[in-house]
Amino acid sequence: MSDYLPVSDTDFTVWMQNFISYANANLSAIGLTAADLTPIQNAEAAWETAYTANVTAQAQAQSTRQAKDDARSEQVSLVRALVARIQASKTVTDAQRQALQLNVRSATRTPVGAPSSRPIAQVDISQRLRHTLSFMDELTPTSRAKPTGIIGCEIWNKIGGAPPVDPSEMTYLATDTRSPYTVEFDGSDAGKTVYYMLRWVNSRGERGPWSQTFSAMITN
Repeated sequence: MSDYLPVSDTDFTVWMQNFISYANANLSAIGLTAADLTPIQNAEAAWETAYTANVTAQAQAQSTRQAKDDARSEQVSLVRALVARIQASKTVTDAQRQALQLNVRSATRTPVGAPSSRPIAQVDISQRLRHTLSFMDELTPTSRAKPTGIIGCEIWNKIGGAPPVDPSEMTYLATDTRSPYTVEFDGSDAGKTVYYMLRWVNSRGERGPWSQTFSAMITN
């Protein structure tokens, strides 16, 4: 059974006011005396004073916070414009930027390491004589973003026959820079199983480890 007293402060206040008003008007009928209600009326007066003060304080706090947020937003807008001028200046030194605690552009590029993770893929076979490969990285399977430094995904396949023992049995299709990749087949291939293997390639042409072999049937 739910509690008859409301949870919210506003509803609780309205409930108490109604209770006291009705009880005062019907003391004899409900078996009470004025003395029975005196402590509740005193407590109600104290409650309403505290409740009103709290509502006022909350409104003031909200107003104060909004003023603070507006002031920060204005300050950020002004300082970003000024920093943009400083960063674009050819006379400001990196030492001065550091003293201002600004970002200092690196003069050297961070070397790109060889790919260490593998692609994983899903194959859509819903279209006749077509496979649509959606590939992503095994470390971030819910994102289609390529790993840092990767320019594309090498896609290899084998049509029909037994599953490949190693990549030497596969045929190179493409290095795709953006998922998904579409493969079209001849009608004579309908019903055959296609085996795929993928691997990442970075901007230096270095290749990562092979993916697991996965397969899909060509629909007719």
